[in-house]
Amino acid sequence: MSSPENEPEGDSTAPGEALPVVAPQLRALRRRAALTLEAAARAAGLSPAHLSRLETGQRQPSLPMLLALARIYGTTVSELLGETVADRDAIVRAVDMEPTAAGGWTYWQAGAPGRGMQALRVHVPYGSQGDIVRVHPGEEWLHVLKGRLRLTLGDTAHRLEPGDSAHFDSLTPHRIAAQDQDGVELLFVHTLLQSPTATLCLGPTPGETP
Repeated sequence: MSSPENEPEGDSTAPGEALPVVAPQLRALRRRAALTLEAAARAAGLSPAHLSRLETGQRQPSLPMLLALARIYGTTVSELLGETVADRDAIVRAVDMEPTAAGGWTYWQAGAPGRGMQALRVHVPYGSQGDIVRVHPGEEWLHVLKGRLRLTLGDTAHRLEPGDSAHFDSLTPHRIAAQDQDGVELLFVHTLLQSPTATLCLGPTPGETP
């Protein structure tokens, strides 16, 4: 995905596709983050004039711009777009956690959907996806519940035992593999900016390009 500074400063939506709610949201969230127009534009790789045009509705932001601004303002793309969701229960009961299989892994949603942070309980079988390198926006925290985990961050491999945790920037290339025949059980917390679980949490499915 290209960076915001490489985006053209013209309209990124065709006539009739304007998103009028974006403009007031952009300004309100920048002010909530206590950032000046100049500071926010510099951090996002935009000119102050272009960010001003986004905030006044004269231009529409592209996805790379929204991702950059969401990270700078400490929010999600959904909130930047003014999307709202129904009230969510703060409690997630074990009986409501339905298992889902993806790429050989099994995971259970341990948090409410639609949040800027995603919590999962995951079972990683032995020999599954250990050669897939993952790189995606956000941060990742994991905690080993059962079994032993081989976690590779960049060029360094780590072995984690039950009770061990890791917290890292997900833009660091990382690989995850179970070291025991019975697999490994983990708790995951990700910041994913509403990205699809299968793509960013669990890596590419067969046939996709990593």
